[in-house]
Amino acid sequence: MSNTDDADAGWLPEVKELNRRRKWAEKLGGADAVKKHHDQKRLTIRERIAGLADANSFGEVGKLTGNGQYEGAQVMGVTPAPYVMGLARIAGRPVAIGGEDFTVRGGTSGASRRRKGGQGGFVEDLAHHYRIPLVNLIDGAGGTVTSLRGRGYSVFPGVFGFERSVELLGEVPVVCAVTGTAAGGPAGRAILSHFSLMVKETAQVFAAGPPVVERALGQQIDKNDLGGHEIAVNTSGTIHNTAKSEEDCLEQIKRFLSYMPQNVWELPPVIETDDPVDRCEEELLHIVPRRRTRAYKMHRLIDLIVDRASTFEIQPTFGKAVITTLARLNGNPVGIIANNPMVYGGAQDAKSARKQTHFMELCDNFHIPLVFLVDVPGFLIGQQAEQEGALREGMRSVFAAARLTVPTITLVIRKCYGMAGMATCDKNGLDLKVAWPSGEWGSLPLEGGVAAAFRKEIKSAPDPVKREKEIEDELRPYMSPFRTAEAFEVEDIIDPRETRPFLCRFIDLAQHRLRTSLGQPLKAGVAP
Repeated sequence: MSNTDDADAGWLPEVKELNRRRKWAEKLGGADAVKKHHDQKRLTIRERIAGLADANSFGEVGKLTGNGQYEGAQVMGVTPAPYVMGLARIAGRPVAIGGEDFTVRGGTSGASRRRKGGQGGFVEDLAHHYRIPLVNLIDGAGGTVTSLRGRGYSVFPGVFGFERSVELLGEVPVVCAVTGTAAGGPAGRAILSHFSLMVKETAQVFAAGPPVVERALGQQIDKNDLGGHEIAVNTSGTIHNTAKSEEDCLEQIKRFLSYMPQNVWELPPVIETDDPVDRCEEELLHIVPRRRTRAYKMHRLIDLIVDRASTFEIQPTFGKAVITTLARLNGNPVGIIANNPMVYGGAQDAKSARKQTHFMELCDNFHIPLVFLVDVPGFLIGQQAEQEGALREGMRSVFAAARLTVPTITLVIRKCYGMAGMATCDKNGLDLKVAWPSGEWGSLPLEGGVAAAFRKEIKSAPDPVKREKEIEDELRPYMSPFRTAEAFEVEDIIDPRETRPFLCRFIDLAQHRLRTSLGQPLKAGVAP
């Protein structure tokens, strides 16, 4: 081709090479690797992004990154980097999104100092600089000793650190979804998030996998027994939610983000609802049994008062003595923290306290008002509870409650006792406390309190059991919630049927308060 022909072609040859390189990237690890991935009932990273992002909204960054194969100066092919990332929209709102490509080297990154994803990766910089949510789709095992050959030396821990990951927790919503095996750094990133989830059949999360455990400890263990969802979600609470499939995983991510603002400098989105604010459900009048020792379904109670079909529960299978769920009241996002009388009678154990603390910090960080539906007899007691640190974790909840800045409403459904009850009150704010007629409260329940305070008198009585009951009957009238209301120590007693309109009124008012408080200094973020 002559120089004139080159001039007529412009930059078309280079553009053709650009398109060829893009096609190589889209093949991921090749047809055989993709088929093997699909045979394991797993989506590729590009399929995951396509299923999560709005149609045609994904703008990839770094698509040409990879290892080229050359014959002389002629490129014959490029093996893409094992990470795909860029900008996209979810429900019309921009996000930074990325994840490991397991079909290339099992999603394990190389020795490059400039990283597309992972800790310290460019995708985190996108979220930070543009103040948009970050979605991590994790499917990689982290570091590998094979990089020693390529690098020629071992790196000190922290070269690829979590500094940006930690910084983001105080800036934008961070979601991490584990779709395969995550060990080491990827597992750490999954925990450094506001909301994490894992796919039930295909995902595992652990500090180190079975080969390392066997070599270090001599223990042979299956990867699911070490870090499957039963362990990571239900037992340890390392990960918040389980997804029954990859499709369910993507839907949960969308649901979570729908309650979140884009960043801590904005308010969460309010949506239109056709659920009447003044809806009063007759069922609420009968939902709490008159017998104080009988349980009832708190999940049903929540459904009756919030906007219909608006709940999204966080950690439903961990710390089940408390329910933590995002919901809406008149279209406004709220966080509901409700004690569950079906588990330990609602008493707060170590796991439920951890769960409550995280949820309070999450809502406070992103300007989501809190509603406490209280039925807590106190901290769980006994030897096992003490061994598990129920008191320490419970006091961390009290500490977190004392630092809340978002509008908070305390509604006592039945019991509110002791220090666990303190963790449901807004002592630095309006401290709005209301109750149903079934409400009762105090330093500790009457029965145990009488046994402790009148121990000598009861023991010396001719009939100790009879005397204990007599004292309880004598003091019980003072436990009436109406006595407390007379003293304005509780702001109001409401008809249970009026709960929805009551809450909607105050949550509507909270929106103005939130709008005027956005000029306050940036909060410290959410502890994992």
